[in-house]
Parts: sequence; C-alpha cells; structure tokens
Amino acid sequence: MKGLLGLLIISATFFCSARAQENICFSPRLKTLQVKVDGEWGKPSVMLLSRGHHVEISFDDLQAQYQRYTYTITHCNADWTESDLLVSEYMTGFNDQRIDDYEPAMGTEMNYCHYTFSLPNENTRLLVSGNYRVSIFEDGEDEPVAQACFSIIEPRVGVEINVSANTDIDTYDSHQQVNFAVNYSGYQVSDPVGEFRYIVQQNRRWDNHVENLRPTLMQVNRLIFNHNRSLIFDAGNEYRRFEILDEYVPTMHVDQMVFDDTYYHAILYIDEQRINYLYDEDQNGRFYIRNSDNIANDTESDYFLTHFALQMPQVAGGEVYLFGDLTGNRIDEAYKMEYNLIDHQYELITPLKQGSYNYMYMYSRDGETTGLTRPCEGDFHQTENEYSVYVYHRPFGLRYDKLVGFQNMKSKE
Repeated sequence: MKGLLGLLIISATFFCSARAQENICFSPRLKTLQVKVDGEWGKPSVMLLSRGHHVEISFDDLQAQYQRYTYTITHCNADWTESDLLVSEYMTGFNDQRIDDYEPAMGTEMNYCHYTFSLPNENTRLLVSGNYRVSIFEDGEDEPVAQACFSIIEPRVGVEINVSANTDIDTYDSHQQVNFAVNYSGYQVSDPVGEFRYIVQQNRRWDNHVENLRPTLMQVNRLIFNHNRSLIFDAGNEYRRFEILDEYVPTMHVDQMVFDDTYYHAILYIDEQRINYLYDEDQNGRFYIRNSDNIANDTESDYFLTHFALQMPQVAGGEVYLFGDLTGNRIDEAYKMEYNLIDHQYELITPLKQGSYNYMYMYSRDGETTGLTRPCEGDFHQTENEYSVYVYHRPFGLRYDKLVGFQNMKSKE
C-alpha cells in the first residue's frame, strides 16, 4: 500500500495555475489546508481591521520529517490581482517569515507533520483592509507549494441580501436569484457607481462567482441590485455527508473500514445520481477535523484512503469531480473520477484526515473550469445555499481596493 499512496501523491500534477483567490495546495504532498478567523470553525475568511482579531492557517505535510517552510504576504485588489501598495504600506515586519510552529503526528499509521501560524503575530501587523494572499514556500524553492487567502474589512457600508427561488428565468424550479442592496449613508463617496466594486459567491465557490456588477436602481445613499440575470445561480442539491472518525467502526455513510497492514481504508457506501431534492442539514461543503476521541485532533487524527463511488451512466463531453472544501472548492485534476465500465460508476481514492465531511459530485465540460451540479446532483430551488457579498471601495487617488462591506447569509434565513 505504500506504493498506492506514492502513486496517489506523485501522479497528481503539481499545478500552480489556480486563481489567485483560492485556498489551494499546489504540492500533492500537502493536505488539509485550513483558514480560520478568530479560531471559529465555519466562519467566513473575513477579519476585522482591529486589534484582537487573527487568522490561523494550517496544513499537513505527508512527508513526516520536518521541512522548513516560509511564507510571504501579498495585498490584492478586489479581483485578487496584486495591488500597487508597497509591502511597508500594508504590513509591518519582514515579508519572508519562517513557519516555526510544527508538530509530528502521534500514533497514526500514515505519518505527517502538522504546521500552523497566525496573522497578525509578533513579527507582522497588517495595516489596511482588502484581500490578502499568503504564499507558502518550501525552503530553497521559487514556486509556492500552497496559498491561503483571506480578507480584512473596515465596515463602512451596510449590505442586505435577499435570495428568491422566483427568478427571472424560472419560478420555483432549478435556480436561485440573489438581490442585494448597499447602504452607504454616513460614508463619503463621490461617485458611488464608479468607486464601488462587488463580488458575489455561492458556498465559497470561485468557479461560478459574479463580479463587474452595476446597480439596477439608485436611491439616496443606497444602491440596489435586483433582477440581475448574472445573479441567477444553479440551485444544486444539499451536500452529501460522511464521517470517518474511528479506525475500526464504520460511521456515517461508511460501509467498511479496512486495514491492509499499512494504511486504513474507508470504503463509503456507493452513491447514486440524484434525480430528486433530498433534504439534509448540511454545512454547505465544509469539513471538520476530529477523531473518535476528539482529542489532539490536529496531530492524532489519522489519514484514511477514502473510496468514493458514484453509480450513474457515463456522461460524454466532460468529466466528474469530487467537490467541496475538501478539494478547495475547485475543479481539480487530483479529484477527477475515473469511470468503471464494468460496474457503471465513477470512482476515486484519496487520502483524507479523520473528520466530518460535506461533498458533492460536480460535472465540468471539457476545456472549462466551471462546475455544473445538474448532471450528478440535480438543481432544485429548495436547496439551502450560502451566499456572500463583498463590497470594495476605491476613491479617486487611492492605490488599492478597501473592503468596506460584507454580508453572508443562507438562502432559507
């Protein structure tokens, strides 16, 4: 089985072509990249620009022995291109810090080393609002092995979101329409239409995010975005769920736990193509790392080779991918499923750390990077999705985009 793990790691292409705003491990040796604000699980990666707040970044290296890692911090515009600010204008300290907090796994069959660091820290203070990209480097290498992204907000405007299944293209069918309004009362803005920029996301996905929006209606100190065709999203279905908590006892949606003298295997129940809406209390694609004892979860949780299978006819013209926070919410070749012509199912084996997981199967047409839910999961207006609106401001003469408004809501709230 050591050979199988090596194949899983080595055969994954070392991509550095991800969009600049994604949390992604470029090296297949790195796993379980997490970004937490103020230590709160499930909170959006948006931190207040004030003392007492922090973001924690962590990851595992499946090479068990210590490897020296460093990181750099880049301030970005609303579209995640690098801003024109000098390093000294957006942070204090040197922009090439070593990750000193690391700990090897204890009592696990699959060895790894867990790394973590926080921002700000005793060496670094962040000075302005906006988007930040943290690039992680292996010692001596010029290309990053991972990147983590978060935003800092200085709240200046109010954001109200409304989500409706009664859309401009169908009524209570397969889509959801986002409407929102920005209230900038009490905040000085010379040109509201020209100075504000917006990003709208569904379930933290970047493959289907919306930008370059213009208001449909202007009121006194208020911009309204209603009936915008670009803000109609495929509704999808609730995320599927499973838990891999115990080495010996199958837990939620796990058919078998198997040990092959080298590693543990978690064989999930075979999934089926969805043709109906299935209600579930999901977490909109997130995962939570923990073991059955819920003790020292970061370093005493093992990695299991997790077997996924989706039984359905093969879909021509594209591929099926595992999708969710566990894949960085991106169409990733490392999570492309292979079709088994004998059993008529898509299959994938990937190492995952013990915990509770949300996931879905996403179809992507050849040559495209946007995922489609309809072929595998279906699109149903009842689905509870999470929508986020970011509001950036760049007044005349400013050399970067300030994040001045943010709102996150669930479609059934």
